[in-house]
Amino acid sequence: MPVIDVKHDLDTLTLTIVADFAAPVERVWQVYADPRQLEKVWGPPTYPATVVDHDLRPGGRVNYFMTGPEGDKHAGYWLVTAVDEPDSFAFEDGFADLDFTPNPDLPASRNVYTFTAHDGGTRATYLGVYPSAEQLQQVLDMGVVEGASLAINQIDDLLAS
Repeated sequence: MPVIDVKHDLDTLTLTIVADFAAPVERVWQVYADPRQLEKVWGPPTYPATVVDHDLRPGGRVNYFMTGPEGDKHAGYWLVTAVDEPDSFAFEDGFADLDFTPNPDLPASRNVYTFTAHDGGTRATYLGVYPSAEQLQQVLDMGVVEGASLAINQIDDLLAS
């Protein structure tokens, strides 16, 4: 399993997930740069993602929805704020209505995904920062750790294909 560490800190408002992959940084980068690859790993197995729009550059936007086992759809978006290909990118990740209008009733997080060479492969660090301890707790209660870990753990199979 790629996920090797998960920590959340209500004082610093952060959720950090660390994963190791047996592939070079450039290959792991492609998982996020290519919308067809991204949708294979963005949602957990029971909530696969469909990427509708994908503009991974500063000022760009990624719109997606995940479809649950009963056909229910849950939309989200990224507002891309920085890109340092293939080492990192930063974005706001939020929940949205099905027309991709941000949903202000659910938390949005500021994220930085970093990819570094490590032990012949790649160490990925996924950092999310939330506006308040209450909002971080809200996504923790919604199962973000379990869902994100399941999603990230799918990346190995994609990298091997």
